[in-house]
Amino acid sequence: MKSPLPKVLHPIAGRTMLGHVLATARALDPARLVVVTRPDADEIGKAAAPAETAIQHEQRGTGHAVLAAAEALNGFTGDVLVLYADTPLLTVETLRRVLDARDAGASVVVLGFTPADPGPYGRLVLDDSGALIRNVEAKDATPEEAAIRFCNSGVMAADAETLFRLLPLVGSNNAKNEIYLTDVIALGVGDGLKAAAVAGEADEVLGVNSQAELAVAEAAFQARARRAHMTAGVTLADPATVYFAADTQIGPGTQIGQNVVFGPGVRIAAGVTIKPFCHLEGVSIGTGAIIGPFARLRPGSEIGANAHIGNFVETKAAKIAPGAKANHLTYLGDVTVGAGANIGAGTITCNYDGFFKYQTVIGEGAFIGSNTSLVAPVTVGANANTGAGSVITKDVAPDALSVERSAQAEKPGWAARFRATMKARKEKKD
Repeated sequence: MKSPLPKVLHPIAGRTMLGHVLATARALDPARLVVVTRPDADEIGKAAAPAETAIQHEQRGTGHAVLAAAEALNGFTGDVLVLYADTPLLTVETLRRVLDARDAGASVVVLGFTPADPGPYGRLVLDDSGALIRNVEAKDATPEEAAIRFCNSGVMAADAETLFRLLPLVGSNNAKNEIYLTDVIALGVGDGLKAAAVAGEADEVLGVNSQAELAVAEAAFQARARRAHMTAGVTLADPATVYFAADTQIGPGTQIGQNVVFGPGVRIAAGVTIKPFCHLEGVSIGTGAIIGPFARLRPGSEIGANAHIGNFVETKAAKIAPGAKANHLTYLGDVTVGAGANIGAGTITCNYDGFFKYQTVIGEGAFIGSNTSLVAPVTVGANANTGAGSVITKDVAPDALSVERSAQAEKPGWAARFRATMKARKEKKD
């Protein structure tokens, strides 16, 4: 990856590749979950938690990696499903089909696929009945075997007893001098066991080994997410310009404009309108709310039903009650806004003094005048008003008007005299 970040911690849709695979595995409700990693990979171990980790001290191939998990799985008698942290797009449905083939009687099951270019992949050799006989790595294949287009994804399911009995018998007499996991297929078949291959989709088994392939995987995820959300009743004005996170939740009837980006942790109820050029992360939005255009909703924001957050409004840790409005040019940070309150253009909650954050509370029905600075901690009571251009440093009682500004002074004719003076000075200089 040519990056200081470990490969499997590179993100797709706001979630690491390892995180994608762990989430898919957990959806199968496994009894045990073991992540095999290299020595001195503390970052990966922390990212994998609370899953167990096993260390592969030498990198001698896929079979050797699975053997590294043998001690952690000592005494386990169920099915073992082998997945890869750099193959993040596998679906739960596909893996269930692999496990179903195990339930149907195959001791070893491999997920296969038919890529556009089978060149570098291992070939799955089937007999006349369609049963799996063996896998042949591309570098070890004969011309006849290289012509096979059905390829090995690497994903395998086997009962633990069979897997850990056969793996120590696998040699490394091959072009890579590695212990191939898939060599257990031929060993099992030689012992009279049944092996099977389940066909999967090529885009699901896409492996990531470069920044370019990471971008391809991101695009594949986004295309899948867009289809899923539209199928669930979400309107996308221009699907290609909307980007989702792995955990984005959106209710039916929501309309999303062009160039909207969802970071992690977004939950949107039904019937919300999100106008173009918005960025949302770590927020929840209630039914009927209208967001944007050009709004930025940051983590901890809770937008109530039928609230309005308009153009060039930024929220952070803001609880906006139902029906409240902040329609333009406003920063609302560390704030609670009551139901039906109206926040005028240019309002700022001054929540940070360089050391600590402080809370602002705006009561229900309050009207905050344009260009008001609310210096936290401060409370504006229910149905109170603040005058435009005010700097509010003290609490405002309910139903009161608070105005803080210098008295306006007027000097008749001053502007005309100023222009004349400046004009004469300019003419003298010229």
